[in-house]
Amino acid sequence: MSILVEPLWLADRLRDPKTVVLDATLPPVGVIPPVDTRARYVAEHIPGAIFFDIDELSDHTTDLPYMLPSADTFSRQVAQLGVSDSAPIVVYEQESVYSAPRAWWMLRTFGAREVHLLDGGLRAWREAGLPTQCGEVRRPAAHFVTRPDPGAVISLSQIRQMLSKRAQVVDARSAGRFAGTLPEPRPGLSSGHMPGGISIPFTELVEDGRLKPIDGLREIFKARNLDMEQPITTSCGSGVTAAVVLLGLELAGAKQVGLYDGSWAEYARQSEAIIEKTI
Repeated sequence: MSILVEPLWLADRLRDPKTVVLDATLPPVGVIPPVDTRARYVAEHIPGAIFFDIDELSDHTTDLPYMLPSADTFSRQVAQLGVSDSAPIVVYEQESVYSAPRAWWMLRTFGAREVHLLDGGLRAWREAGLPTQCGEVRRPAAHFVTRPDPGAVISLSQIRQMLSKRAQVVDARSAGRFAGTLPEPRPGLSSGHMPGGISIPFTELVEDGRLKPIDGLREIFKARNLDMEQPITTSCGSGVTAAVVLLGLELAGAKQVGLYDGSWAEYARQSEAIIEKTI
């Protein structure tokens, strides 16, 4: 199954009412005033698309941002949106590549059978001359049976073990935050990186609003000396852009990739956390 799909591919499949299209655009962190991505969705979206609010669908029993909810909670919430685990699902975002891979990863981690990402998102859809619509879309409630993938989600205890063994942990934050020369956007957190972390800012994987071609992705990972045959864990500030790098790794042929869900927001606030800086 191809992960990335083109606008014309999706346009053809919109004839099937079972196809579910999700706008999964999150506001970028640190932008003032905040971008109202839901309002932008209401103003313009792919016909039939519903808004997949990653924040609303996250775990609100913790103060960590965007953490996965329980399987039962996720099942109930997405079923109410009209998303079935057996339906063909296509996720997109309004601009570039930032949060849609997180939604793709969430759905796949909880057992959705067929999840695609629209390459180039809404912008590519428009550029293909395809129609859009406005207003909220609501689908009838569906049935979502979760089958969580135990290898997809990496916990704090697991990341500690990996760091002690110098396993491959890729950090998707900016080079300045990784080095400790730029501050974190979330108050109270030190910048810097985990011992042995490998810096691959997610923006390096993006070009003209799309992920770079597979050969270009492979060159980036080869330049960082990643062993694609061995397990790799991705991390970032909150677990969102870590999914961009995870997606890039899978497209490039990595054999086993997990995502540290708590990411830097969890790791850096631990009293015993070792934080390295390159200054």
